[in-house]
Order: sequence, then C-alpha cells, then structure tokens
Amino acid sequence: MRILSIETSCDETAVSILECTETATGTNIIVLGNALLSQIDMHKDYGGVYPMLAKRAHAANLVPLLLASLEEAEMLHEDTQALSDELRNTIGTVLEREPGLSEAFLEFALETERPDIDAIAVTYGPGLEPALWVGVNFARALSYLWNIPVIGVNHLEGHILSSLLVVEGENEFSLKKPALPLVSLVISGGHTELVLTKEWLAYEKIGETRDDAVGEAYDKVARMLGLPYPGGPEVSKLATEAREANLPRTFTLPRPMKDSNDLDFSFSGLKTAVMYLIKSHGELSLDEKRALAREFEDAVADVLWTKAEKAMHATNAASLVLGGGVSANSNIRNIFKDRAETTLYVPDRTLTGDNAIMIGIAGYFRRSAGYTTDVDGLGAQGNLSLA
Repeated sequence: MRILSIETSCDETAVSILECTETATGTNIIVLGNALLSQIDMHKDYGGVYPMLAKRAHAANLVPLLLASLEEAEMLHEDTQALSDELRNTIGTVLEREPGLSEAFLEFALETERPDIDAIAVTYGPGLEPALWVGVNFARALSYLWNIPVIGVNHLEGHILSSLLVVEGENEFSLKKPALPLVSLVISGGHTELVLTKEWLAYEKIGETRDDAVGEAYDKVARMLGLPYPGGPEVSKLATEAREANLPRTFTLPRPMKDSNDLDFSFSGLKTAVMYLIKSHGELSLDEKRALAREFEDAVADVLWTKAEKAMHATNAASLVLGGGVSANSNIRNIFKDRAETTLYVPDRTLTGDNAIMIGIAGYFRRSAGYTTDVDGLGAQGNLSLA
C-alpha cells in the first residue's frame, strides 16, 4: 500500500510517500519520498510558535513539498489535465480558507498526472488549529482531485507508532507489533501523557500533566536562563556540559508529584522553583547556568522515569514506548535505557520531531484495520485526545 502523508500540526510542514508491505515477520516500510521544512527561524522573534504565521507558511509550503516528495519517489509526471467545473468549484470551496494555496493547488492539478497512491493520511489533531486546517483541507482537496480515500490521523498515535520502527537501511524501516499491554510515555512541547494499549490501535490515557508539558517547561526555563528559542536543546546542551565537566551540584530542585499515588505530572512548580532560585541567587555565571540546567534536567528525567515505572507495574505492561519530540533528549533516553526491565522502544532520532513519516505509518495501520474517514466531514481538532 502506498500512502501519501501530510503533517502541519505546529511549525513543521512535511509531506511523505511510504510504501508499506506486510511480511512474515511484520511490516516493511520504504520511504519513497520525504520533504520537510521547519519554521523555527520564522518564530524565533516571538519566543514560540505564532499560529497565524505558521498557517501562512504551511499554505505556501505544501505544494512545493508535495512536488519534491513526488519527484523523489519518481512519481511526478507532468501532463495537461482537464478539471470539470464541478471539481474546480469543490476544490475552490475546500481551500477558500487558505489564501494562496488554492491557486497553487489548481496549477498543480492542471499540470500533474494522478500518482499511484492508495490513500492519503493527514494529521487532524492535536495541535495548533489554524495550522491543522491547512493540512486537512489540502488532504481533502487531493482526495477529491484523485478520488482516493483520506485517513485522519491523531498526531500522538504517530509519535507512538514511529517509536516502534526499526531502521533497516537508508529510507527503510520495519515494524513488528509489540507485546501487549504496552505503556507509552509521550513527551513533547505540548504533551506529557502516559497511554495504555491493551489492543492494537486502542488507547487509554492513564496519566497526564496537570499544567505545563515537559517541553513547555524546558522552553520556559531556557528563557529564564537567557537562552535562544527553541530552548529545549539549549538547556540540554548546558546540562551535558555540566556532566562532562563534573561540575559540583550547587543547586537542588523539587521533583513535583514524583511520589503521588497517581500517574499524573506537574512541571509548573518545577519551572517556578527555577524562577525563584534565579531571583534569590542573582546573576548566574556560565558554570552556574550549566549546573542549574543539569539539575533541572535531572529532576525532569527522575519524575518521568518514576511515573513510567509506576505505570508499568500498575498495568503489568510487557513493553514500554518513549516517544515525542522530547524523547530526543540524550539524558532521558539514557536513563530509560539503563533502567527499563522490559522491552523498551525509543524512536530513531530522525523521527523524534514532527514529521510526515509517522503520520503515514499511523495512516497505513488505520487503513489496514478498516478505518475510514468521511472526507466531507473531516476537520481540524486542536484539542483532540488520543483516548
């Protein structure tokens, strides 16, 4: 099955084409085409993602990225096509909320043959709703143009399933369904959730943050330390330098909710503790910033592992997934690898950020399981829950 996948949930625009094949041992995935543009430089001045700016960038980027992905997959065939007035009107109506995209899309449609694609997968939530709508409407327009089904994909499911991929070679992965029950810890800029899977593609949320997501806490602490956006990698860089230099542990931070009887998280208090520490201490030297970054990162990792371990014991889970953008953090990855007593799945670093490959994987398994999405009724859901 060939899947065209689209991701526009935040500040990455991505389009991929996957070829998925069932084998005797699992699923083989070949990435035929993959194109991604990050908007980080556009949002630096705002200290975070500005939704309407992200929306406009997605609208400008989608057709060029689709062309690039099709060309890489050797599926781009130029030819003059005729569109009925009815189809033109339908596409125009679908894309009327995306200024500039409608014109680029129609030009693409009139000059390009239908590729050999079986289905379209698109993120419809969670995420920034204005950004999500651009990808959703683009997918709907392609579905009408090519008369092929579209599958709405939950962004968090994409993160979980991409963590199960094993790299087999350049642009090639395999996936063998894990032993169940499976506990997944999804950590990103917008989410910190523990999710239980007892049946394939079925989810139960068993823990979540009550305030800040872990990635959000990283970014806020980075601003307190005067670090540039995006702050997470910058905090991690300082923390790594502190460990490598074996700097003295001059700061102590709390581990909020580490010992609570539930599986929820709270990082707002940790962020506030950093703020008060800086205020009481005064200006920090570079080594003091490094030491504070290390203590913050150690506190985060300590809480994340403790809660994941509790979830494993409470559910008798056979497997553990660590996924999402913050799963790229080396310290967190190392702690989970060192302490996990059951099978641990950690994503390849190339798949930790938002990408279309993970959306295509989820779309493939949803389609294979018989799930369908009504193209007329498909819409963006910024607060979409996985369970």
